[in-house]
Amino acid sequence: MNNTYLTTEELSDRIKYDARTIRQCLKDSVLLEGKHYIRPFGGRKILYIWEVIEEDMLNRAQDSLTIPMANGGVCHG
Repeated sequence: MNNTYLTTEELSDRIKYDARTIRQCLKDSVLLEGKHYIRPFGGRKILYIWEVIEEDMLNRAQDSLTIPMANGGVCHG
């Protein structure tokens, strides 16, 4: 399993968000421990898993292009 582990600063360079925004707004609300990031060796340092974050960003971008319909379906507009 080849994952790319990034620090907060490296992630901020890739997704063009301020590192402070990642720490204060995205971590633990959008980016979840165990899925999007880990704390190696039980320490304070956080490493983000790039492949998982990238996949979630792309999936949510595709989901936002759909319009929910009253019958439960979606319109791909």
